[in-house]
Amino acid sequence: MMAWLVYTLAAFYLVQIVTALDNGLARTPPMGWNDWERFRCNIDCNNDPNNCIGEKLFRDMIDRIASGGYKDVGYEYVNLDDCWMSHERDENNRLTANSTRFPNGIKSLADYAHSKGLKLGIYEDYGLLTCAGYPGSLNYMDIDAQTFADWGIDYLKFDGCNSLPWTMDKGYPEMTRALNKTGRPIFYSCEWPLYQRAVLIKPNYNLIRENCNLWRNFDDINDSWDSVLSVINFYTNEQDKLIAAAGPGGWNDPDMLVIGDFGLSYDQSKSQMAMWSIFAAPLMMSADLRTISDEAKEILLNKEVIAVDQDALGKMGRRVISRGNIDVWCRPLVDGCYAVVFFNKAVGGGPSNVTVTLEEIGFTKTVEKYALRDLFLHRDLGNYNVRGTFVTSVNPTGVVMVTASPVKF
Repeated sequence: MMAWLVYTLAAFYLVQIVTALDNGLARTPPMGWNDWERFRCNIDCNNDPNNCIGEKLFRDMIDRIASGGYKDVGYEYVNLDDCWMSHERDENNRLTANSTRFPNGIKSLADYAHSKGLKLGIYEDYGLLTCAGYPGSLNYMDIDAQTFADWGIDYLKFDGCNSLPWTMDKGYPEMTRALNKTGRPIFYSCEWPLYQRAVLIKPNYNLIRENCNLWRNFDDINDSWDSVLSVINFYTNEQDKLIAAAGPGGWNDPDMLVIGDFGLSYDQSKSQMAMWSIFAAPLMMSADLRTISDEAKEILLNKEVIAVDQDALGKMGRRVISRGNIDVWCRPLVDGCYAVVFFNKAVGGGPSNVTVTLEEIGFTKTVEKYALRDLFLHRDLGNYNVRGTFVTSVNPTGVVMVTASPVKF
């Protein structure tokens, strides 16, 4: 079996052509919703019709995003993950949706999303099979790309299960070429570096950026603080490489927001929202928007934090100070502004006091004063001299997030 797999892949990649992605998308990180973390591969529509991976669930989420304030602040993609399709291709080798769970097909669902002013995303895999065992795109990339374009798909998440990571530098660009060939702008999200890192291959981020709008680097996120913290720690340790790779047109992907699920406290939910925004990361929710709590919804709809994530300068933030359990992250914004997150990694005790100067954080010294604003309290904090001190208090596993704007005299 393995020998046949290697032969099939090797023969396929002899004829690949590398063509840069040409879709004009992702000038800022994408925002939307994905079913995977919350609903996984629940295909039992007989016993769980409201929560299974099917047409009803996605229409429900489209309706909630369109009418619940999410679209108004920038959430626009509604993305199917694994388990949406049939186990066999049709007579023309085209993918088909499971006819029981998606009786009207994917084009109908895309049309419905578009009618609400939203966009529809879909999932496929670079290998022979998806992670859940459905047909992969290997040997069918042109057909699959055209199928997605014909359906009106706006976003493709391209996984890497059941494939050979050392062939990905040629294989993933083949889907880039196929998507370009359709003529439809389809956002392209790759899991390319994730699978290469798993076998100790150093990702070529220049090549990845040329071919993808988004790329996963690290493990799947789960609904727990330990999982969120492991992602933050990875981004901290790899920040130099990741900062160099990201910018308008292509972004690092720390995976979905689990705010509104079951595993995070209120402070931890704010921490994930703040850190993902400092990372210039996609804001892809994966909660049940039909039952989400008011406090979780408030975090997800925080326009001031979202504005940092969507800042047009497109610079990923950097950890600039680490003192005990406190990390300070700073992200440059347009017009000489900055966003700063004070992050408390402690898991016990009370709030920690932090005293810093703006100069220590890295603010431009030629500006004498900055106006600071707290983004979760929605409160102006006053003007601070660049060499003066700023004092704040941060809860365990929590954040304080501020923006700083130059004061003009």
